[in-house]
Amino acid sequence: MGRIRLAACTLVNAFTSSRTARYDVRTVAMTTPAADERQADVIVVGAGPGGSTAASYLAQSGLSVLLLEKTAFPREKVCGDGLTPRAVKQLVRLGIDIDGPGWARHRGLRILGGGHRLELPWPELAEYPGYGLVRTRIDFDEILARHAQKNGARLLECTAVTGPVLDDAGRVVGVTARSLDPEGRKAGDDVSFRAPLVIAADGVSSRLGLSVGRVKRADRPMGVAVRTYYTSPRHDDEWLESWLELWDDDPERGGLLPGYGWIFGVGDGTVNVGLGILNTSVAFRGVDYKDLLRRWLDHTPEEWGLREHNRTSPVRGAALPMGFNRKPHYADGLLLIGDAAGMVNPFNGEGIAYAMESAELAADVVTQALSRTSTVSRERVLQGYARALGQRYGGYYTLGRWFVAAIGKPPVMRTLTSRGLHHPLLMQFALKLLANLTDPHDGDAMDRIVNAMSKIAPAA
Repeated sequence: MGRIRLAACTLVNAFTSSRTARYDVRTVAMTTPAADERQADVIVVGAGPGGSTAASYLAQSGLSVLLLEKTAFPREKVCGDGLTPRAVKQLVRLGIDIDGPGWARHRGLRILGGGHRLELPWPELAEYPGYGLVRTRIDFDEILARHAQKNGARLLECTAVTGPVLDDAGRVVGVTARSLDPEGRKAGDDVSFRAPLVIAADGVSSRLGLSVGRVKRADRPMGVAVRTYYTSPRHDDEWLESWLELWDDDPERGGLLPGYGWIFGVGDGTVNVGLGILNTSVAFRGVDYKDLLRRWLDHTPEEWGLREHNRTSPVRGAALPMGFNRKPHYADGLLLIGDAAGMVNPFNGEGIAYAMESAELAADVVTQALSRTSTVSRERVLQGYARALGQRYGGYYTLGRWFVAAIGKPPVMRTLTSRGLHHPLLMQFALKLLANLTDPHDGDAMDRIVNAMSKIAPAA
């Protein structure tokens, strides 16, 4: 992997574009771009799913786009690798070839808990496809980043953004960044990149957002997830499998934890296995997540192969920022998308679809704003980004916050697990609610109930 990253930092980072590329094979450090190459209509910070999606749409609209990524592809990210129909819709809209090799298709969700086992197909909807996908993030993120390049975005890898560039009024008008070597060490001086608008897609920590005062909200839920890979005969399972019973073994805190374990077949001989826990439980800070993962897997059948000698990668963890935990989503020339804006779904921990959806929305708003001829008109359009996010997700995320507060109490979680799986029709409704999969206009009774609940709930 080190040799791959070295080649990427050396060759790609002279300055890469789908239209022009200037390579320097003599040094590891990025060749400092000329002054005109440090100018763009939009700068996108972070080439994860959200950042690359935004860069693709912006470049397709004819804008000049700089996409800055602190690592080099291919690179790992902690994730379950499962893509729901919401994410599949975004991939189709982008024009990604999801029928090519490496994509594992799944039919729906298999749920285990309370002594029950239930298989729930993804709903048949006009709005979303009736299937999901699995693709490892080491492939997935690079596919989207290269797609952005093909669409005309200029990608700089091994380029760490160190802070914002502000004008006299305190408006973000660019960023400073430095090149890194393959080990993440400084390999060059800071340089400035300029653009009238900047999109922060730099993940849960969002150092760029934090640098201009966008702090995380303490009244929003957070989660922690850990995951790893095992070789397993279950690698080609047609269902995403979710285990609802994760137990805290501390007698002082003992109880059913608010979260779930997963087993997702990757289709290449391995499975992605992990678990996620919410901070609404008193056990949140006291749990040894790696030990909890091991104890859960020790109770799975031996023939599945989910044992230490079959593990193919380290157990890694990540935070899950939920329910709009960083605001405002737009102010003073900076837009936040995806995890940087805390857009993970509180109900199920899904983040990729919301990163890509918010990226599409941000790209549309930015494109429209930059077409306006006056500052007042441009700002009016940009302010619409936050309003649109609130209308689309605000009420739904409020329902999610109420839900995670409730299941943080072990008796509530135990009741839902033991009794809910008795009722397949109720679980079909739960799947639509938890995965946010409804038709907005011509849906069935379940769709209308979920949509009405989301509309009535206050968006905060």
